[in-house]
Amino acid sequence: MKYRIFLFLLFAFLLNSCQNEDEKRLAENKKEAKRKELIFNNINKGWVFYDTPINTVSEENAKSWNEWRQFLAELGEKPKKTIGAFQKKSSAIAKRATALNDNIPAQFNQPQIKSRISILITKIKMMDLYIHLDKIPDQKVIFLIGDINKELVSLERQMDKIVEKNKIPLEEGESELMKMIKDTARAIPDVSVNPNIPRVE
Repeated sequence: MKYRIFLFLLFAFLLNSCQNEDEKRLAENKKEAKRKELIFNNINKGWVFYDTPINTVSEENAKSWNEWRQFLAELGEKPKKTIGAFQKKSSAIAKRATALNDNIPAQFNQPQIKSRISILITKIKMMDLYIHLDKIPDQKVIFLIGDINKELVSLERQMDKIVEKNKIPLEEGESELMKMIKDTARAIPDVSVNPNIPRVE
């Protein structure tokens, strides 16, 4: 009899502890779901990229420079519904940004443009990294989106500066000077004066 009572009490205790575990698990799941929903809402609000050109030079580039056009188009498509959609879009944007280095138009194939593209790629890859973490730091993602927009504006303004600079006509002899700077064989040789050689004055 004592044995049956002991088994009954043990069974009741196990049943009660299982129910407590289930309740804890459900509470944790609800808490996690609320946290994920909050992160999704924050990222959804902050996911605003400057996908339209800010000047005519950038607009012209979108017509002729295929990688630039595809990159801006990728920025313009906002994902919906899930964090997974934002993660996929972030990876797609990173891929398009990396492709910007492949076919830079000749007039923009300069260190100023290349460095700005590199910075832009770095910021986008950081955003992609953060959004793929298990616990997404949504504030960092939103901050990086703002930084990416600043880098986009900087890149487009630099393109505009290069085009404006190329419109300025060269002065007389400037083109020859530029050729001499690039071609060191044509430059005036550096003849140092030897103090031991007699000079005619």
